[in-house]
Formats: sequence, structure tokens, C-alpha cells
Amino acid sequence: MQHQLAIYDMDKTITRVPTYPGFLRHAAMRLAPWRLILLPIVGLTVLAYGFKLIDRQRLKELNQRILLGPHTRRSELATVAASFAEKTLTNNVHPGAFDAIAADRAAGRRLVMATASYRLYVEAIAEQLGFDDVVATNSLTGLDDRVIARVDGENCYGPAKLRMIVAWMDRERLDRDQSHIRFYSDHASDAPVLEWSDEPFAVNAHDELRRLAKQRGWTIVDWGN
Repeated sequence: MQHQLAIYDMDKTITRVPTYPGFLRHAAMRLAPWRLILLPIVGLTVLAYGFKLIDRQRLKELNQRILLGPHTRRSELATVAASFAEKTLTNNVHPGAFDAIAADRAAGRRLVMATASYRLYVEAIAEQLGFDDVVATNSLTGLDDRVIARVDGENCYGPAKLRMIVAWMDRERLDRDQSHIRFYSDHASDAPVLEWSDEPFAVNAHDELRRLAKQRGWTIVDWGN
């Protein structure tokens, strides 16, 4: 039996704007509002990333530490993740994404969200959208079940995303040769997964991905504003 998978990137593919900055502000407002005065420091970390002084993974870790602290109780994060997911579905999902997800579900495809964003809040969004599985950046967890502001393993971005999807398929005992895979993404950083998939979709594509999609013959779609 062939496995039918529909794998979606999240930020700017399903959503209009990236979710991580919004989640950090949302969580800080509810858990430690005083930390919002540290937002200018977050701006400095973004500049450091822009000048290639730090990588994406370190940028995530620093911003989480600044706005949420070095560690946060998982139960507190679950509460704010649920409310942030509701907010995301109300205000930050492309109309066409709802339609595509519904169509893939109706066709019997297994829905997988594969994103560089943190699992600690992505799972709540994926659940409300009706996804079956999540492949995402993981957080370290301490012995007291506090979530630490550190990435556990790889940041699920670029070539690492493909490695993490393949590892997930291995755990789920999904044979690649017996699977038909659709993959949707807005960004050229996902070229490794787009190349590997059977049906690559360049969604709301930025210029670099649009050029690449035209060269490779990938389907280009726009899910609207």
C-alpha cells in the first residue's frame, strides 16, 4: 500500500507572517510582561544575525531567553501556546491554506507540518488545523519538566529539515519507496525537501524560490492575503 503524505512548511506558507516573534511577545505578555522592555535587545540579536555573528539557532535561543527567561514551566507554555494557536488561526492563516489542507485531508493524505519553528507552540497550531503529525525544532527539557531556552538537536531548517523528515518517516516505518509525498513551502531554504518530494509546490513564493520553481518545473501557487 502506498502512503500518501502532504507535508507543509508553516511560516509564510500557511501563515501570512512568521509566528515565532509573535509567540514570544504573546507568551511574555502573559507570563512576564516586564520582559517586553527588553525588546530593543531582541533587535540587537537580529542585527547580530544579519551581520552573521550568530546563526539562526542561536538567534532563537537568545530571543527565547530574553523574553521568556532561561527556563519556563511546560504547563505555562502549554496554556499560552493554546491561546496563541487560536489567535493564529483567526488572524494569520492564508485563506488558500485552509482550502489546501481541507482538500488534502479529504483525499486521505496524512497531514504533516514540517517547520523550523519550535514544537513547544507549533503542535497547538497544527492540532487546531487538523494535522496528524509535526516535525519541528525541539527544545531541551530539564529534569523538573521546565523548557530550557536551548535547541535540542538540529534547527529544523534547510538541509536539516529533510534529515528530520526522513528520521520521522523511519520512526513511523514509512518506506520512502512506498510513499507519495506532496510538499508545500514559500522559501528557497526548503529546496532540499522540494527536490526530494514527488509533488513540490512553491507557495506564496519569494523571488528566489519563484525563479527556482520555474527552472525546475515546480507548481507555483498563491494562497492569497
